[in-house]
Amino acid sequence: MYIALSGTPGTGKSSAAKILASRGYTVVTVEELARKHGAIEEVGGDLEVDTEALSNVLEQPTGTIIIEGHLSHCLPNGLCVILRCHPEELRKRLSGRKYSREKVLDNLEAEAIDIILSEAVEACETVCEIDTSSLSVEAIADAIESIINDKADEYPPGKIDWSGAVMDWY
Repeated sequence: MYIALSGTPGTGKSSAAKILASRGYTVVTVEELARKHGAIEEVGGDLEVDTEALSNVLEQPTGTIIIEGHLSHCLPNGLCVILRCHPEELRKRLSGRKYSREKVLDNLEAEAIDIILSEAVEACETVCEIDTSSLSVEAIADAIESIINDKADEYPPGKIDWSGAVMDWY
């Protein structure tokens, strides 16, 4: 089974995935899979993954594989975990990465209006969401692991609402 680990950039996907890998889980990134299957190209200096082409060539794994990346929810999966982060905390994280102002604002907007969660709920059978705003990376990995181990009911989609934070922007 594939498990999608998705969310807006800066929510903790890569950091949590590293911890899960150290705990023995098989973890691959969307980019690694796309490169392996020739479903990625550079367009205007950015890498673009053809998720449809990649979906068409992915075979069902014999074990459990976590696919990490903000497009992983667009790939076939039996479980999708969306990491979420309060927009003000996300602003700090992305600014610390030296993202351009435009890129920070684009990602804040995407997080605030639930873009990735909405896409996942539409495309995936089982979706969970975790608020990573004040969690340590270890705690995020623990939450993901508990979801994998049949505690998905504790993390239903739709409980996190940043609309109040968005209203503060105006």
